[in-house]
Amino acid sequence: MKIGIVGAGIAGLSAAYDLLAAGHEVTLYEASAQTGGLAAGFRDEKWEWPLEKFYHHLFATDKAIIELVEEIGMRDKLFFPRPTTSVIYDGRIVPFDSPWRWITFPGFNLLDVVRFGLVSAYLRFTKPWRKLEQVTADSWLRRWYGRKIYHITWRPMLIGKFGPYYDQVNMAWMWARLHVRTPRLGYFEGGFQAFVDRLTAVIRERGGQIKLNCPVQKIEPETENRLRITANGTRNTVDACLVTTSPGRLAKLAPDLPADYWGQLLELKHMGAVVMTLALQRPFLPDHNTYWLNIPAASADKSQNAVPFLALVEHTNYIDKKHYGGDHIIYCGDYVTPDHPTLHMSQDDLEEQFIAALRQFNPDFEPDWVRKSWLSREQYAQPVPLLNHSQNIPDLRTPLPGLYFASMSQVYPWDRGTNYAVEIGRRVAKLILRVRS
Repeated sequence: MKIGIVGAGIAGLSAAYDLLAAGHEVTLYEASAQTGGLAAGFRDEKWEWPLEKFYHHLFATDKAIIELVEEIGMRDKLFFPRPTTSVIYDGRIVPFDSPWRWITFPGFNLLDVVRFGLVSAYLRFTKPWRKLEQVTADSWLRRWYGRKIYHITWRPMLIGKFGPYYDQVNMAWMWARLHVRTPRLGYFEGGFQAFVDRLTAVIRERGGQIKLNCPVQKIEPETENRLRITANGTRNTVDACLVTTSPGRLAKLAPDLPADYWGQLLELKHMGAVVMTLALQRPFLPDHNTYWLNIPAASADKSQNAVPFLALVEHTNYIDKKHYGGDHIIYCGDYVTPDHPTLHMSQDDLEEQFIAALRQFNPDFEPDWVRKSWLSREQYAQPVPLLNHSQNIPDLRTPLPGLYFASMSQVYPWDRGTNYAVEIGRRVAKLILRVRS
């Protein structure tokens, strides 16, 4: 078969890897100048290793991507440090990433500790997600953890992640986060870009074509259940096409999709992401060597919160600064609605806004600590799973013969991430091979 893949992110690359192994002809169309999608990186002239545009790590339970890493001969490049995750309580940064730290957390009394442990164990070791998707995370967590624990821990996380949708997200999403995540976090020698580069190289070695700076404008049916892909004004006929972009983008690319499927795509909600990366001349969170700091959020209207981002991630408290020329790397990241002003604000204005908030976490911080900054933004970065989301997920096989769709909105109940991008990419490749054989 001749197969076209729209998008050379992790899902598209993973699908291409298996389709090429089965002996088919594969062309990937990528609108940007590099492969990797949200896992792609960049490198400053001072650095030995590239850095992800959007902070990334793996979990020890991420079987799909670890299996692919082994297949392409990179297992010796993957390692699992044990960094510290903290929260802010009563104006202090407090580690909150292990049973002992829950027990000693100053915001909990003994009853709180017992309740937190029992409910968390239930979510960790059981699989009731189909029932949980029938209730909101807001109502379930409030009921079973109790109002106090909910407002200290889970509500700020939900607001930070989903903003105005925080009280509409179903509980299965939260279950999936607690069910599989591990304290040890995986990273690659050379960063995730090393993994992307290796996978890209294997695809090219197998004969796959990757067309960069080549956005697709239209996908339309031809005779004999074939499809015509128009990219950069050039038309190509294929036996099958896989689209790995956002649901809204697919709806625009394939206007011949039936109205019910097209409508299903447009009903899916999502959040965008804004990440400011700063290279500092000094460490920022030296106490407890915190890698990930969850920022408390009181209002679903993010403009009303004291801090304009949901997480502060000091990458070099996770990965040694020697790989970044001695720079101390921090990310200031936020999820915002697709029409939020920060997705269009100038880098200088956004940097000024973010830097102004940093002294809340380190009173010694001065703006001249910042050597350089980078801004990354993406409108489609986090699906919003509402009640009974499993009933709203578009099928991987669209009603248009030969056209397939695989996106982060369809990895549910799991949260988006590189592991599930690999899983869904390989799953849809098997579907294409089975259907077209």
